[in-house]
Amino acid sequence: MERKICILGGGNIGTAMAKGFVRSGYLKPSDVIITRRHPEYLKELEKEGYVTTRDNNYAISHSEIVIIAVRPEQLERLIDEIKDSIDENRHIIVSVVTGAAIKYISGLIGKKVPVIRAMPNTAVSICESMTCLSYGNVSGKKKEKIYSLFSSVGKVLEISEEYIVPATSLCACGIAFFLRCIRAASQGGIEIGFHSDEAILMAAQTARGAASILLESYGHPESEIDKVTTPRGCTIAGLNEMEHNGLSSAMIKGIVVSYNKAMELAKNNGK
Repeated sequence: MERKICILGGGNIGTAMAKGFVRSGYLKPSDVIITRRHPEYLKELEKEGYVTTRDNNYAISHSEIVIIAVRPEQLERLIDEIKDSIDENRHIIVSVVTGAAIKYISGLIGKKVPVIRAMPNTAVSICESMTCLSYGNVSGKKKEKIYSLFSSVGKVLEISEEYIVPATSLCACGIAFFLRCIRAASQGGIEIGFHSDEAILMAAQTARGAASILLESYGHPESEIDKVTTPRGCTIAGLNEMEHNGLSSAMIKGIVVSYNKAMELAKNNGK
């Protein structure tokens, strides 16, 4: 029976997507083929029913959706290896490769195959990704199919391709930024008396609650902050101290620096 999806590149983001698509119920493990040069690193997934192989062309021949999840420097070699197996009337190519433009990928393939860029983050494994999609000239059922796939593993936003690199900084790199904030909060918790496991739980769940409020209400952070700050209270005292020490400025600068680095990498790769 033909598989639905192959993921070429079973690294962190590739395996995270595979796990998410199955966890969401959108696919069964046997619907997903994952490739890696050393498939022995995918043994645990194989035990769960995923199909694993080092043969990229085999994976493509048994799939409709082809997700490319390799490092930028591996992209040209990979496409040179697989381009003869790509059928423009059958396949949809989805790239999560940093800095690789749709036009560039299409040129390497040399066929009029639909190419879509996706920028998920590692929370895709637990169906909580923020995924940005750029479809180029893809429309109709093929576009809907990819939107539906990534909607099964979190929130999806369709954006112009020129904003995919900024999305990398805010959403993909952003996972690390927010994790570092949670770590900092937990360290503060330890200093005021909690054990580390308690502090991590309290900080992480509090962060989850804060994010959930915004996602549920579509409100602005400041309107929710106002609900927990009282005159001469402990919340405003803490907030002001953090701002005096550059909390908001540091986050903004970090995102901008990350974006500039991503742009530099994209330009250096000529893509």
